[in-house]
Amino acid sequence: MLFRCNILAIVGGGPDPQYPPSKVMIWDDHQSRCIGELSFRSDVRSVRLRRDRIVVVLEQKIFVYNFVDLKLMHQIETIANPKGLCAVSQGGGGSMVLVCPGLQKGQVRIEHYASKRTKFVMAHDSRIACFALTQDGGLLATASSKGTLVRVFNTVDGTLRQEVRRGADRAEIYSLAFSSNAEWLAVSSDKGTAHVFGLKVNSGSQVKDTPRIAAELTRSSSSPSSSLSLFKGVLPKYFSSEWSVAQFRLVEGTQYIVAFGHQKNTVVILGMDGSFYRCQFDPVNGGEMSQLEYHNCLKPPSVF
Repeated sequence: MLFRCNILAIVGGGPDPQYPPSKVMIWDDHQSRCIGELSFRSDVRSVRLRRDRIVVVLEQKIFVYNFVDLKLMHQIETIANPKGLCAVSQGGGGSMVLVCPGLQKGQVRIEHYASKRTKFVMAHDSRIACFALTQDGGLLATASSKGTLVRVFNTVDGTLRQEVRRGADRAEIYSLAFSSNAEWLAVSSDKGTAHVFGLKVNSGSQVKDTPRIAAELTRSSSSPSSSLSLFKGVLPKYFSSEWSVAQFRLVEGTQYIVAFGHQKNTVVILGMDGSFYRCQFDPVNGGEMSQLEYHNCLKPPSVF
């Protein structure tokens, strides 16, 4: 869906698809009809929409189209990308930032369309499992198939700005999301816990390190960035890791996606089992998030 408007991109799927899985249908829900279509030689893995662009992801190729006339603007070759990983910034004008897997395992490719620059970043040793951009495209969060660490990069120069630890054991990261002010990062995985991490970097093309002193002081006490960080370089890296500020327990094994709510310090969690949670975290003391709301979209409310 293009934001919350009437335009949707639809790709056929399932045992009896309405449309071929190798086509993207542009659907106008006001007119209840398709207003355009894009055909490919192989199945479409994912689609990203902006007001001015349509990005279509295939197994090893990405196509960028102009929305108005469906004219092909750019094509990118990637390593095998069965999940259809791709992220685009939502800033206005031609200043689109696009992130996709590179041509090597663990590598991400960052396209800056305004400056016509391409940046490659070796983000992880293992293959890339998940990534997310801030709205303006200034920061990129990445996770690998190991799922223990999440890294935050500046997209302009590709520098690593922060590294946080989800846990010690392997996990499949399902989703990553930045808060709108890039102060927090949410992570969900198959371990059944949603995490919120405090970020020390601001977004934007000039990624600033201006310390928000009050927030940093309280956060350094609440984020168990282990007091053992004094022994950095002596003890294993694990002990100086930065851990999440807040957590919310979910059903293990169910796939969830996370996002930040409109209200301050709220997180929205949506599960493939139809579950919807809205939670609140304490930015100072952290700890277990409190549940504000729960619904299940697939199960009807019980009748008394």
